[in-house]
Amino acid sequence: MVIDILTLSPGYFASPLQEGMIHRGIEKGLVRVRIFNLREFTLDRHRTVDDRPFGGGAGMVLKPEPIVRALTFLQGIPPGRPYRVLLTPRGRPLDQGILKKIVAQGRLVLICGRYEGVDERVGAYYCQDQISIGDYVLSGGEPAALVMLDGLVRLIPEVLGSAESIHQESYEDHLLEYPQYTRPGNFENHKVPDILLTGDHARIRRWRREESLAGTLTVRPELIGKALLKAEDLEFLALAKEAAKKKPDHRKRKH
Repeated sequence: MVIDILTLSPGYFASPLQEGMIHRGIEKGLVRVRIFNLREFTLDRHRTVDDRPFGGGAGMVLKPEPIVRALTFLQGIPPGRPYRVLLTPRGRPLDQGILKKIVAQGRLVLICGRYEGVDERVGAYYCQDQISIGDYVLSGGEPAALVMLDGLVRLIPEVLGSAESIHQESYEDHLLEYPQYTRPGNFENHKVPDILLTGDHARIRRWRREESLAGTLTVRPELIGKALLKAEDLEFLALAKEAAKKKPDHRKRKH
């Protein structure tokens, strides 16, 4: 896979590309990451990339010209036609399904926003997608690009070395992952659940499934509606919801 990143801060990516899984994918030749400075695609001597917004308002907005020049340049570089993504708080929320669809494209361009935003015409007419990594404010799109880079690279076959580990992770089936434990079995009197020590793989699988369901119901209930649930899952959730209703609410004060 080839991933091109358009940014005003090319140095931001120097260390991450030399570490961990992303570096492993690059070393194996499974992914190629190219960083391009948007200022290199300006035409004036001041290398201007931003301007004041029409209609007034605080801050500066990234101009369309340097970005579109960069996209045109990248269009002419092999291999293939790139899938263009603008990283912006106004984009659709990133999830595992989006990552899977994008990694299948094979060639990607990530555009890192900056300042008060990017001229609307860039996302509307020159990109195939606009993506946000969460409902919070960042100084630019660079952290979002790294999040996407990490999520995409680990989906490339042979990068992780274990397909099973990918399929068992959180969000793969729209549920949070079950709790994990390792040695020692008793740490400062906090013990590993007995069922994990039984060697009964069928019971352990069911326990893990129920823990995954319970954790998702408690922390991210909105994901439950997206998951593929079996009859036994629905039965467990019904019991869990009923138990939650009967559980005393300690937040209510007694008068």
